[in-house]
Amino acid sequence: MAQWIHMYQMLQCLPDETVNSLYPPSTFPIEVRHYGADWIESQRWEDFSLEKMDQESKAQTLLEQTVSMLQTIAQQKTDVVERMKLMQISRNMAMFQPQPLQFVVMVRDILRKERVLISANNAPQYQMYPSRDNMQDVEHLGVKVLEVQEIRKKMHQLQEELNWERQNYESLQGPFQQNGLDSARPEIQKLQNHIQQLEFNVNSMATKRFQLLKDCVDCLDLCQSRLITRLKDWRWEQHKAAIGHPFDDNLIPLQNWCEQLLGMNGNLRQELMLIGERTLDLQERLGQLLQVLIQSSLVVDKQPPQVIKTQSKFSTTVRYLLGEKVAPGKPVVLKAQIINELQARNLGSVPGDNVGELINNSAILEHNTASKSTCATFRNMSIKKIKRADRKGSESVTEEKFALLFSTEITITGCDTPYRIQMISQPVVVIVHGSQDNNAVATIIWDCAFSERDRVPFVVPERVPWRMMYSTLNSKFTSEVQTQHNLDNYNQHFLAQKIFDKPDFAEDFSNMMVSWGQFNKEVLPGRPFTFWQWFEGVMELTKKHLKTYWSEGLIFGFIGKQHLHLILKDRPNGTFLLRFSDSEIGGITIAYVSATENGGQKIQNIQPFTKRDLEIRSLGDRIRDISGITYLYPDFPKHDVFKKYYSEPQVPSVLGYIPVSLHTKVGMDTTLMGPNMAPHAENSHFSVDATPSPPNMAPLNENSHMGFNVHTFPSPFNSPEIPSDIIESPTTPHHIPEGTDMDIDLESIIKTLQSD
Repeated sequence: MAQWIHMYQMLQCLPDETVNSLYPPSTFPIEVRHYGADWIESQRWEDFSLEKMDQESKAQTLLEQTVSMLQTIAQQKTDVVERMKLMQISRNMAMFQPQPLQFVVMVRDILRKERVLISANNAPQYQMYPSRDNMQDVEHLGVKVLEVQEIRKKMHQLQEELNWERQNYESLQGPFQQNGLDSARPEIQKLQNHIQQLEFNVNSMATKRFQLLKDCVDCLDLCQSRLITRLKDWRWEQHKAAIGHPFDDNLIPLQNWCEQLLGMNGNLRQELMLIGERTLDLQERLGQLLQVLIQSSLVVDKQPPQVIKTQSKFSTTVRYLLGEKVAPGKPVVLKAQIINELQARNLGSVPGDNVGELINNSAILEHNTASKSTCATFRNMSIKKIKRADRKGSESVTEEKFALLFSTEITITGCDTPYRIQMISQPVVVIVHGSQDNNAVATIIWDCAFSERDRVPFVVPERVPWRMMYSTLNSKFTSEVQTQHNLDNYNQHFLAQKIFDKPDFAEDFSNMMVSWGQFNKEVLPGRPFTFWQWFEGVMELTKKHLKTYWSEGLIFGFIGKQHLHLILKDRPNGTFLLRFSDSEIGGITIAYVSATENGGQKIQNIQPFTKRDLEIRSLGDRIRDISGITYLYPDFPKHDVFKKYYSEPQVPSVLGYIPVSLHTKVGMDTTLMGPNMAPHAENSHFSVDATPSPPNMAPLNENSHMGFNVHTFPSPFNSPEIPSDIIESPTTPHHIPEGTDMDIDLESIIKTLQSD
């Protein structure tokens, strides 16, 4: 219901036409969205498209469930008007009975439009360009500055005319006093009146000019405050991008904004200097605004990796938005140093002891005419060593946050003095071994997701509501996997049950507080790993091997065994679904309905397939191999759904070798066992199938494994060793690696046997 909560808040601001367009009164009125919010957001609408005609039966089911849901809600309403309205809406939905796919696609598109509107409503958070209001303010300021300049020019002309008339007056005044000519008196009086009028006009314009200058400085202050806020927003959005939030990294609009304000500041300073001492206060304000603008225009364009391993190269780029205004001559060199959390909180003071040693930590600020950018790129930076602070309690080294501090001295054209500028990167975690990477990433994710704007570096809350945690997990999962298919309410509930260790809790977890410890400090009950380590393993598996399956809605995903039994208990034998393993990191398992010996039913889970398993044989091929599973939940024939994922059959080798293929078998398979061979574990998945043996191949003996003969090699292979990764243990099943290595081993065995 989280999406509807955001949308409901926006409805007050949307025009009626937009609301009616989003929720058409004749097909999907807003009442349906409002009363059915929870149920609607828990369904898999993204699975449907008009091209997938095989989904029509599933769409029909969803349509019927929607109508039933509305009728149930209507019966619960005490207000007769509401009840009758909802009943009428449910009857109107009968128009979709002949074409249920149109209905589900319509709902899918409505939910997509909502997400677009919600994202846009977060502006300026996700709006890179300055708003129209801000640009109008800048344009208005520009007009005011031009008006000041025009007044100055007119004043100059009036002053010149006044000076000339005064000179004329003095030239006439002398002879008049000496000769006392009455004929000259009117002319002198007219000239005197004109001089007085000119003086009045000059004084009036001077007063207006001064007031306009004051207004201009106030307007510049306002425009610059908005610019600084927008720059902070940009850095905040960049920070949030680490957990999958949208981010537009285009800095050109902000650069133009900076340059405009710098130019106006310079023009106003010139105007004030022409006036003189009475504008000292305004000149001081402009000087302060100039300093803030120059110092705020340094940004970290490309952040360093937020997890950095010592002795490893990394790169980062710092950009100066006023680069075109840098005074020519002496090159500007930026230096980088690593600072800890305490130093990040006291950037105004002189940095204390070095906490780390950086290699290749300087770069020259260079202007690129084509891109109109001025950047310093650190291409081969490395942390040689790091000095850590004293840890508190059980705090791990992967919880300690550092940052890179970039600084330089810069001179802007038109300014007499150089300015010291600096900027820190986003927080980074420094590790010394790859095994620390997972925990370090967890620290960064918690920081990016739950830190507040304008925080004290690098403070984060210890606990957050589950709804925020789930939103973060969903954003990270979809961005990492690069899919539009979100985690649904079933997934959310199971994840909450897992992190809170409440498998029987059926209520809403939204406001329950989850701690950093529960996220990645405390291991899950009965498991050797934390919640994040487990979730990250699933994410990696999905990204590398299951992206298309997940994006098309073929994987149910995160679901508990209790819920699993609930939805499969009434399904026919062979019905299956794909769920992520909750007992090991990075595994996906097949849960399916099978028959018991007494004619009943039971639900079984096949041993999870890991990254290594899916590298050997794809998920689609494994599903094809297993004959006991026939229908993907609820009732889709597996060959119709997964056919496009099946591999083409192998063709005979041009060298005459017999093709070898791997096949997945579930449970005990006696056809490949000798009398002394232990049976497979109940849920194992493993076998090698080959075409019949060549004439020279010896028959299987009682100690044979995996469907081929373990042969005693002649000298020099006196002590043959079958690699452990292709020998199946009866207690811990493994899988045969597929590919070149396996082919070479079998070929060498066949050659040796033929040479006998």
